[in-house]
Amino acid sequence: MLKKLITACLFGAASLCSFAQEAEKVDYIPKFSGVIRTRWEIETADGYNRFQVRNVRARLQGKIARPIEYYLQADLCNQGKFQFLDAYVRFYALKGFQIRAGQFVIPFGIEPFRSPGTYIFTNRSFIGKDVDNIRAVGLELTYTLPFAPLTLQAGVFNSGPITDHSKWTKEKTFASKAVYKIGDFAITGGFQSICPDSVRINMIDGGITFTHGRFTAEAEYMYKHYTNKAFKTAHAYNAWVDYGMPLKKGLFNKLSFQGRVDGTTALSTGTRNAEGLLEANLPYRNRITVGSTLAYVKKKLKCELQLNYEKYLYHSDYTAPQGLRDKVVAEIIVSF
Repeated sequence: MLKKLITACLFGAASLCSFAQEAEKVDYIPKFSGVIRTRWEIETADGYNRFQVRNVRARLQGKIARPIEYYLQADLCNQGKFQFLDAYVRFYALKGFQIRAGQFVIPFGIEPFRSPGTYIFTNRSFIGKDVDNIRAVGLELTYTLPFAPLTLQAGVFNSGPITDHSKWTKEKTFASKAVYKIGDFAITGGFQSICPDSVRINMIDGGITFTHGRFTAEAEYMYKHYTNKAFKTAHAYNAWVDYGMPLKKGLFNKLSFQGRVDGTTALSTGTRNAEGLLEANLPYRNRITVGSTLAYVKKKLKCELQLNYEKYLYHSDYTAPQGLRDKVVAEIIVSF
C-alpha cells in the first residue's frame, strides 16, 4: 500500500512538472500586425479619378493560456472612416475542437475570408463585397476530423448589425462551412440563413481552389433564395487565376499576373422599402479584371505594387454610378 502511495505521489509530481514546463513554452507576448493600402483610380471613359487610403488595418492577438487566445482587429481608416471589425476569444477545448465567441466573419464562403494584405485583386469580388460580406456577434464551433482532411464549422449569431449589440430579437443568423483538402485541391461548401428585416434569406455556397507550384485557380458560386417569394432568387459567381514567378534582381522578388471574371444577378439586401417590399439594391452585372502585382516579400513583411483594369458589363438600360464603371486601379500595399 505504501509503495503504491509513493508511486502515485511521484507520478503526480512528474505530471505537475510536465504541466509547468508546457506552460512555460506558451508565448504570452501580444503580437501586433497590420496593413496599409493606398490607391489611385481613374475611370477610363471620362477621366474622373481619386486618391484614397483604402485601409489602415491593425490587429492585436495573443494567448492567456495554452488553450485560450484572443484577437482584436480594427480599420483605423476605411476610406477615411474608422470601423471596428473583430473581437473574439478562441478556446481549444479538445484535440481538433475549437470554440470561438465574439464578433467575426461568419463561417460561409471563400472570398469573404480574405483581408487587406491577402487580396488577389485591388477590389474584392462581388461575392466578397456585396453578396456575403457579413460580420456578426455570436458563437462558432469548429472541428477537424482526425482521420480525414475535413474541417467543419457551424455558428449562431445575432441578426442585428455589429454596431448595435444591445438589440433583443427572436431571429438569429445561422451559418456553416465544410472544407475538404485533397492533394492540390481544397473543396468548400456551406449554408447560411439570415433575417436582416422580416424576410429570411437562405444561401448555399460551393467552391474549389487549386494550387500547384506558382499557379492558383479558384471558382466559387453562391445561390441566394428569399423565402415566401419575397424577391427573385439570385445567383453570384467568381472565378480567377494567378501565376507568380520569382525575381532575382532589384528590390522586388516576385512578379505575378492575375485574371478574374465575376458577376451577380439583381440582388436585394433583404431590408424592406417604405411599401414593405424588397427591392433590387444592386443590379445585374458582370466584370472582367486583369492585373499584375510586383512584390517584395521577406518573412511576414510584404510590399506590393498592384495594377488592375476592370471592365464592367451591365444591361443596356442601366446607368452605372461613379466608381462602378470601367477603370484602372493602382495600389501600394504594405503589410507587417
